[in-house]
Amino acid sequence: MVSSVAKSNLARLRSFCFLNSVFHFRNLRELTWLLITICYLTSQSQADDGDFMEEFLKREYSLVKPYRGLGFSSSSQWDLMGTAMVTPDHVRLTPDLQSRQGAVWSRIPLLLQDWELRVQFKVHGQGKKNLNGDGLAIWLTRDRMKNGPVFGNMNHFSGLGIFVDTYPNDDKTHDRTFPYISVMLGNGTLSYDHDRDGRSTELGGCTAMARNSVYDNFFLVRYSKNRLTLMVDVDGKQEWRECADITGVRLPTGYFLGASSATGDLSDNHDIISMKLYELTVERTPQEAEEGEVVTIPRVDNMEQFQGKCSTIIINLKSSFSALHRIGTIIQGGVAASVKS
Repeated sequence: MVSSVAKSNLARLRSFCFLNSVFHFRNLRELTWLLITICYLTSQSQADDGDFMEEFLKREYSLVKPYRGLGFSSSSQWDLMGTAMVTPDHVRLTPDLQSRQGAVWSRIPLLLQDWELRVQFKVHGQGKKNLNGDGLAIWLTRDRMKNGPVFGNMNHFSGLGIFVDTYPNDDKTHDRTFPYISVMLGNGTLSYDHDRDGRSTELGGCTAMARNSVYDNFFLVRYSKNRLTLMVDVDGKQEWRECADITGVRLPTGYFLGASSATGDLSDNHDIISMKLYELTVERTPQEAEEGEVVTIPRVDNMEQFQGKCSTIIINLKSSFSALHRIGTIIQGGVAASVKS
């Protein structure tokens, strides 16, 4: 212990000597003031970054404590639906009870072209792993306040869905670990396949171990210049980890933000702590501004790549099942031969 402390002090002394030799400080006081100034400017820069983001916070689209503007009055900016209820600390979409659905929806259509949505959420309950469900979703859709089978919202929706899926319905495949966050873009005709956990319509996603977590759970959705980025922060590192990055996304303006959740035979508490919507300032070239189109139906320009991914998964699964079938046939043949002999 004494040796390590001595080495640490020696290293600090060498660092000081190096700085002094390079910058020729006249005394220790001068060096001290320099270090204090550096620390102050660094802290101010970090604070300025936070202030910069807050300046672009669009409160009319955001849901934050103490959740004013949420309720059933004519002046409310958000509507509650189903089992959703407001507490001082969160908006609980569904309690840890079976067969519940709840949602919260903005009354104001989102008219921004470039934006970033930061969501803090919590999923927790008494059920053991894989004995809980079903999850929650964040929406930006044409229709609002519609009950349905997709995490408490309607199927065949038009718009964007971000799904925090906590229960693996398709237990035949083991290509992902749950909880799993995924992205879907609906055009009004696409159907979310709950039995396959939405694989056929998924544009991207990742595992996010957010259930019963001791850490604060966040994800970020950024939409700018027809590019949609999904990032998560669920492991307490306070660092964003990329989850999905999708180009060629075309989203209409005038859609509504919302959050919903559903439980079935299995359940969990599904809580929204905050939804903060920021406007992004993006410079566009004259050519980009001229090429800008009015989007009426959500779409992805390069959808073929995602269809190809799904086809590859299906082909791999079929190959695996065929191999298992051949192995089973060989084993059965060997057993039959042993019995005859």
